[in-house]
Amino acid sequence: MKDKINKLNSDIQIEFETVSNLKSLEDFRIKYLSRNGIFAELFEEFKLLSPDLKRDTGKLLNEIKNSWQNKFDLKSEELKNSSESIASKIDISLPGIQKPSGSIHLINSTMDEIKSIFRNIGFSIITGPEVESDYYNFEALNFPPEHPARDMQDTYFINQSYVLRTHTTPVQIRIMEKQEPPVRAIMPGKVYRNEAISARSYNLFHQIDGIYVDKKVTFSELKGTLIYFAKEFYGSSLKYRFRASFFPFTEPSAEMDISCFLCNGKGCRVCKNSGWLEILGCGMVDPNVLKSVNYDPDKYSGYAFGMGIERIAMLKNGITDIRILYNNDIRFLKQF
Repeated sequence: MKDKINKLNSDIQIEFETVSNLKSLEDFRIKYLSRNGIFAELFEEFKLLSPDLKRDTGKLLNEIKNSWQNKFDLKSEELKNSSESIASKIDISLPGIQKPSGSIHLINSTMDEIKSIFRNIGFSIITGPEVESDYYNFEALNFPPEHPARDMQDTYFINQSYVLRTHTTPVQIRIMEKQEPPVRAIMPGKVYRNEAISARSYNLFHQIDGIYVDKKVTFSELKGTLIYFAKEFYGSSLKYRFRASFFPFTEPSAEMDISCFLCNGKGCRVCKNSGWLEILGCGMVDPNVLKSVNYDPDKYSGYAFGMGIERIAMLKNGITDIRILYNNDIRFLKQF
């Protein structure tokens, strides 16, 4: 039995080293030192020994049991003091530690706001592929092969048939191919142009195009829609104007300007001292575009418009360098 007691002493030592908190210490006590623990079982076994073995065995068993009871008491006091010390340092009246959280990027928040405005007046939101065929990016939009209008947009060519789209206008064609009029939708997304990066241009940016095709759609409806958008986005007090322009896929075409809200039309660096800011291009859908999707231009008419999200965001927030939108500078992003 002495061998059994000595082996138990060694096993207890190994297990006691793993005790690290009050719960594991209590588990240790129940297993070894409680009324139904292992030491209690050994004392019951001790009663069955012959009288000549009881003296030495009883002495050894009592010494080891008392030794572990003392170690248990010391460990219990140590863990209780440690727990109370930690608790005493916690001030539950203090506010919690705030972890830094991210926010929506200025480009995304601007796009979300624009989408919300057009959604409120019945426009659907539809997206399309960023890798486009030459047909959808150019030909169906009245850019014939070798037409000089193709030079308006410096293009990333993947091969002779496919490009990285230079505008989101191709999605208009895809919508009209699948849907009979009326068609009323906006098309947000990324576009790519092979341009030198500078304060005012970038080779990747975002656009939102829009289209409405139905019977007897007029230029007045186009103006009314865009004026509503501009006043919702920039404020009801702004002034606006439409200037004649050219786009291959609209006829007639125009550009929309608003009064510079940074200088109140007096002239500043952002508006190039003109008092006006150009925010988008627009026009009536060219009959050739309607024919490319098998719409009868004698029966249907429509308008289209497109705007650059970065330009809209920069104008509204007085940002003069487009590159800062892509630098991921936390000091800049935190402002929005």
